[in-house]
Amino acid sequence: MRNGERRRVVVTGIGLITPLGATVQKTWDALVAGRSGIGPITRFDPSGLETTIAGEVRDFDALDYMDRKEVRRADRFVQFAVAAAGQALKGACLEITPDLASRVGAAFGSGIGGVETLVDNILKHDEDPRKVSPFLIPMMIIDMAAGEIAMKYGAKGPNMAHVSACASSAHAIGEATEMIRRGEADVMLAGGSESGLIKVAIGAFNQARALSTRNDAPEKASRPFDKERDGFVFSEGAGCLVLEALDFARARGAKVLGEVIGYGQSSDAHHVTAPPPGGEGAVRAMRMAIEDARVPAQRIGYVNAHGTSTQANDGAETAALKAVFGDHAPRLAISSTKSMTGHTLGAAGAIEAAICLLAMREGVLPPTINQEVRDPECDLDYIPNRSRKAQVAVSLSNSMGFGGHNVALVLAREAA
Repeated sequence: MRNGERRRVVVTGIGLITPLGATVQKTWDALVAGRSGIGPITRFDPSGLETTIAGEVRDFDALDYMDRKEVRRADRFVQFAVAAAGQALKGACLEITPDLASRVGAAFGSGIGGVETLVDNILKHDEDPRKVSPFLIPMMIIDMAAGEIAMKYGAKGPNMAHVSACASSAHAIGEATEMIRRGEADVMLAGGSESGLIKVAIGAFNQARALSTRNDAPEKASRPFDKERDGFVFSEGAGCLVLEALDFARARGAKVLGEVIGYGQSSDAHHVTAPPPGGEGAVRAMRMAIEDARVPAQRIGYVNAHGTSTQANDGAETAALKAVFGDHAPRLAISSTKSMTGHTLGAAGAIEAAICLLAMREGVLPPTINQEVRDPECDLDYIPNRSRKAQVAVSLSNSMGFGGHNVALVLAREAA
């Protein structure tokens, strides 16, 4: 459907669960204020770990969205997903009626799914196999986020999980957009969820030398594009967009929050964790998304960068942006909101696409905080430390994942 006529896809609802707050408004207010959501780990005792900080969601109550039985039988990543979808549906003023149900689907991504439930039950099994929960499998499998969303809200259309590490939820949004374009659904609940803050996961990332160890100053630990960055900060959260065909949204009188106009994806085929020099795979994904959006690159005014705060990613992404935008690159406003949220892994793409939409609607671009020491390899405009008022019509959101996955989404402020 990339050539010729296609259905336009708009966003009518947003849901966010992040370390900055368990609602869209709390998250947005913190982003504009340049406030970090990173702090000492409290979900378990981090003694003995090199990293003892993370981005925890501290104000979430699953009982606001699910009954007690549902909560007991759902891993935290599924609880986040159901909550984010519920927020998004409420914001979209959309009730999934029986007549509509078969035209509404869910596409939800996660990098590691119910890993907390899995590890807990492995320990129980080692003690006594009879202590293993009968709900272990449905609680841990990644597709259960989309499955539980469908069951909770009555969506009987396309339903699937997307798993591509930190690009998972960006893939979910892109593929959901394509399904609406092809006419397979009128509405998709698209996004991602992650809650993998457990001791073994932190320990594993430490062994890979991937995490910041700035434990004495958690709010300063995530510092994308800063010369003194020393790794990413592991976080949890979820993001969901209600995507609708423009004609369907207009017919029901929905308020349109923005439009998904471009989607590109690629593979590095290079290394398990590191991007290739110059970010060649990211270059192809961005160019594909811009071509799909049918807009000149110079129309893009804001980029929400993948910007993980690792040495390898930030330099490669900067080089990739220069390759794609050329003379326009120095005029781009770029920020990594992971400087405030930390890295929510499989949920990051959806959270950051939502942030692009909010930034365009509100006329405020969130900053990259902790920009203190200039890195000669990262010499673009990363909106350092303070948010910026700006009217932007078209934005780009980048997502990249272990395994060499790259996704770029182009979003527009209005559906003209």
